[in-house]
Amino acid sequence: MAGIDKLLEGFKRFRHNIYDEKPALFDRLTKQGQSPKTIVVGCCDSRVDPAIVTDCDPGDLFTIRNVANLVPPFETIGNYHGTSAALEFGVLNLEVENIIVLGHAQCGGIRALMNQAPGTGQHEGFVPSWMNVASHARNRVLSRMHGAPLEKQSRACEQEAILVSLDNLLTFPWILERVAQGKLTLHGWYFDLEHGELLRFNPDSNRFEAFS
Repeated sequence: MAGIDKLLEGFKRFRHNIYDEKPALFDRLTKQGQSPKTIVVGCCDSRVDPAIVTDCDPGDLFTIRNVANLVPPFETIGNYHGTSAALEFGVLNLEVENIIVLGHAQCGGIRALMNQAPGTGQHEGFVPSWMNVASHARNRVLSRMHGAPLEKQSRACEQEAILVSLDNLLTFPWILERVAQGKLTLHGWYFDLEHGELLRFNPDSNRFEAFS
């Protein structure tokens, strides 16, 4: 129960240091509801919490987390679309102004994708099937970095997968419409866990660069 005890002690600190110290904020959130301006699509990785990395207050971010911070392409086949449903709510109901795809270094999902043997087809389990969303990123990296160490390939794929997700966001008609109208802006960010740096994708240079 040590892990649970730590969480309960953490809640006590939250209640004392944040909740009790910001009564106006929580009163507004209670009475007026949430009105975040930004969606963050982040990874489930316990080391990369978007609200902590960006030092945000409650109510600032509408956060969607899944394995490897992926956005699947728009489609209406099947039964369960957790990420797509969250995007729909954030864009159509909350009318956010930004969507950030936040990738990170040492991503286990991307490492699993890169370790997949070429031409092996479908694998059992939910994770391999989900990671197929980023298969194009893997193929691009392998085509231009054939023979490179796995560590370098994985880092490149972590960033390439962000670009795949940005492209997939534009397959949602209500996202594409708002981007075209200038009401919504898409961003690709990469948190370098090893060096504590935040990079952003610059479409002009076609590279991930440090914030100036």
